[in-house]
Amino acid sequence: MAKDHGPSIKNDEQYEELREKGMSKSKAARIANDSDSGEKGGKADKYEERTKEELYKKAQEVGIEGRSDMTKDELIKALRNH
Repeated sequence: MAKDHGPSIKNDEQYEELREKGMSKSKAARIANDSDSGEKGGKADKYEERTKEELYKKAQEVGIEGRSDMTKDELIKALRNH
């Protein structure tokens, strides 16, 4: 039985599974709270297939600090760990 994470998490079992796989709390919560979401996200291009500029814009959207000094690989890592 999954632990109750309160009203902010709609699918406690999915949330716990995602956290055990190393996903951040905020990302696991977003996925667990989206009734249309499976374990993985949508059909977006893989980060490696995106340009550095596209990755920078995504990092800006999610509020990753220090993004202007990051390489493409560092942006990918920061986005995955956000």
